[in-house]
Amino acid sequence: MDLAAASDYPLLNVFWTMFIFFVWILWFWLLFMVFGDLFGRSDISGWGKAAWTIGVIVLPYLGVFVYLVVEGKRMAERRGGAVRASQQRLDDHIRSVSSDGLAADQIAKGKQLLDSGAISAQEFEQLKQRALA
Repeated sequence: MDLAAASDYPLLNVFWTMFIFFVWILWFWLLFMVFGDLFGRSDISGWGKAAWTIGVIVLPYLGVFVYLVVEGKRMAERRGGAVRASQQRLDDHIRSVSSDGLAADQIAKGKQLLDSGAISAQEFEQLKQRALA
């Protein structure tokens, strides 16, 4: 049996289809990025947002590329600021949760003092209760 005759969809067509699918997904990703940035902005009025939206819908490729050229640098700055703010919130949350580690440190130091004989078992229990409170 001839392999070329058995193939209804040649390999080049598979690559072409994959390329077209990739470009299609990339296009929607660009649209979501532009609309996400556009509607997340507070420095532009509702009319400005409407104008950009109409421009992107009526002239899709040109509208998106013009938006990226005009707002690309500020878009990156806004995204960077959002990432930094998110990281700061995460750091603050981690610090608030890790403050419980202070109690563990106090108990560990108290245990060392108990083992060295510097404090009694009763004093260690009091220290432990204060640390856990």
